Amino acid sequence: MIEYENLALANRPFIQDFKKQFNNVLDSGWFVLGENVRTFEKLFADYCGVNECVGVASGLDALIISLKVFKFKPGSEVIVASNTYIATILAILHANLTPILVEPKKDTYNIDPNLIEGAVTKKTVAIMPVHLYGKACEMDQILKIAKDYKLKVIEDCAQAHGAKYKDKKVGTFGDCNAFSFYPTKNLGALGDAGAITTNDKDLADAIRKYRNYGSTIKYRNDVIGYNSRLDELQAAFLKIKLAKLDSINNHKRDLAESYLNHLSENVIKPVRSEANFDVYHIFNIRHPLRDKLKSYLLDNGVRTEIHYPISPSKQKALSDIFLEDKFPISEEIHATTLSLPISYFHTNKDIKFISDLINNF
Repeated sequence: MIEYENLALANRPFIQDFKKQFNNVLDSGWFVLGENVRTFEKLFADYCGVNECVGVASGLDALIISLKVFKFKPGSEVIVASNTYIATILAILHANLTPILVEPKKDTYNIDPNLIEGAVTKKTVAIMPVHLYGKACEMDQILKIAKDYKLKVIEDCAQAHGAKYKDKKVGTFGDCNAFSFYPTKNLGALGDAGAITTNDKDLADAIRKYRNYGSTIKYRNDVIGYNSRLDELQAAFLKIKLAKLDSINNHKRDLAESYLNHLSENVIKPVRSEANFDVYHIFNIRHPLRDKLKSYLLDNGVRTEIHYPISPSKQKALSDIFLEDKFPISEEIHATTLSLPISYFHTNKDIKFISDLINNF
């Protein structure tokens, strides 16, 4: 069986270093907001090419705090792709704001910048581009619209560590930008973890308050904050994997190249462009008989996933928010997309086997 993901195998190259770091943290007796967090924040800021990084407890918290720190008026509107993972929309709602869904491009799966301006109203305060599957959004046009309408830009980089648009890494375009280090990410922790990047020191200082009960001085609370701190142990693990992130990304890019070369035109493959450096957190194809293809692959020893089977506007939790709104492009993507194995432990031999199966479907 070729598994879709196996975190034990994906993390095997790092096990000895993980054990060493675990013992170091245990021996230090310091488990919250210590040297490991400070070091990782500096290393990740340098990796992305920004001045500031603030570690938080999860990717969702990174999104929520990125919105809360601007103190937008409740009910203000945030523009986001209609096919994003639900976490992006949950963050907008938890920040007491209103999500405005805009359709993606059918070929890139990222928000269509040509449709954003038509969604701007007097209530719009921000655009939240989501770099889905490891492909950066078309940031030039998004930034121009944001400048023209005086909107904030908050990138959702949860799936795109190291991805670039025109040689500039994601997490550097927006006013502040959210990352997830969920274990399956290209830069994955061994539990929940996240971070926010920015070039604005005042903003970073405010974010540090929000993550720590609204406080920078113990028992003095300036804002209504959260308990959302990157764990010392997870920061120690992330330091190890960050040093290998380019290697992980390049391995996944190599596997993606193999898919693109071997898969026939019977499936819709991810598009590439000179402007994008894709890191393939997810390698998705599309097929009108997606569910039958998925079952066929499983019957032949290949596990796959679907990112995502239900669009946000059709989720029960959001049914009272979007009501009768229709998003045909998003619906088509959700009905036909299939994610193929592309982990750090997979080999080109695996990809050739999977591709041959799909070509014979």
